[in-house]
Amino acid sequence: MRIKSLLKLLDGLSEWSGRIFVWLVIPLTIAVVFEVISRRFFNSPHIWSTEVIDFIYGPHFMLAAAYTLLYKAHVKIDVIYDKFSPRTRGILDIITYMVFFFPFCIIVFYQGVIFAHTSWAMGETSDSAALRILPLIKTVIPVAIGLLLMQGIATYIRAIIQAIKGEEI
Repeated sequence: MRIKSLLKLLDGLSEWSGRIFVWLVIPLTIAVVFEVISRRFFNSPHIWSTEVIDFIYGPHFMLAAAYTLLYKAHVKIDVIYDKFSPRTRGILDIITYMVFFFPFCIIVFYQGVIFAHTSWAMGETSDSAALRILPLIKTVIPVAIGLLLMQGIATYIRAIIQAIKGEEI
């Protein structure tokens, strides 16, 4: 029963974060449309627009990663994977998460913390727009990877149960 409560909590965090951060697509769309209209119709491009669009798109993309993992929407080779039994799929997930997923996430999390800390320490600003939000944007990296790791742990626990029981939960 405790395992199911833990899985529900981790899934809930991924669901919550995905539903909140998906809304970044609205300011992203507004910024892109504004720049396209300004550039194409008024021949008045803005230097800051590319940076601002990147500052919105990056967090939008990264912060939705855990939500994407929750709904199994990341890229994988389903043609081969789906042919295996549930138990074999569970074992494959255990191996691939230990070999690829967790080491990758741990390294990126660690380096992301260093990256964000350095940015905060030096009071980094952006090049073209001189925005003071760059440290905040860089902090998104460890936050997003932390969320992804939490969902990865839930997926890993499910893979262990699937390998043992031979059925998905």
